[in-house]
Amino acid sequence: MTIFKQEIKSQKIAITIWSLSIGLLIAMCVLMYPDMESQMDGVNDMFSSMGNFTAAFGMDQLNFGTLVGFYAVEGGNILGIGGAFFAAIIGITALMKEEKERTAEFLLTHPVSRIKVISEKLFSVISIIVLLNLVVFGCTLASIVMIDEEIFWKELLLFQLAYLLMQFEIAGICFGISAFLRKSGVGLGIGIAALMYFLNILANISEDAEVLKYITPFGYTEGSDIINNGELKVEYIIPGMIFMVIGIIVAYVKYSKKDIH
Repeated sequence: MTIFKQEIKSQKIAITIWSLSIGLLIAMCVLMYPDMESQMDGVNDMFSSMGNFTAAFGMDQLNFGTLVGFYAVEGGNILGIGGAFFAAIIGITALMKEEKERTAEFLLTHPVSRIKVISEKLFSVISIIVLLNLVVFGCTLASIVMIDEEIFWKELLLFQLAYLLMQFEIAGICFGISAFLRKSGVGLGIGIAALMYFLNILANISEDAEVLKYITPFGYTEGSDIINNGELKVEYIIPGMIFMVIGIIVAYVKYSKKDIH
């Protein structure tokens, strides 16, 4: 597990910065809720009159007057965008890092197979994403306790699971792309995450574009669906997990045969 440990060690600053940034931003939003609760009726009325804008972000089906509704929008957007970008960066840099940093020759001269290299790097990507979500979950729970509100366990756990799966999917896709890269692909990874986010907005605005929900991982992270249905939409999750697995398989096939410089 030497490679795994080295990957975790090399990413410890990024893990700390991203997890605390996302976690503390969500905590700040939750801590603001008591001061804003009395104004939520007006906010609901305002958003209900904004047409496609509210539909784009799923806000037309949420009640901002409740903590769970408030969290679904504020916390969901922070964890959704921040988590997606982080997962994309971690995934897209995993396999191209050695060539970019000129350490590939040193790594591959050791008695370790490429399959083992890929497996340990993949395990490190998964572990890093899990660590980020644990920190965010802890910050969220602490902030809810601090404002003396009842914890909405079912919805909160479903939210966390949905965003964790979303991050796994994006990381898996980017992990596969990483096997083809020799130089920095951070911009490409962030671009893929951003594209997925905007595809979901498009799907929310137009009924003709709802098929995009089967493509974008943000399709199964909709706060309104989770709150109103009390479950995740499996029909959107299954294609997403297939995309993730394909990305991982591509990484194994390509990196195993790649001419590494």
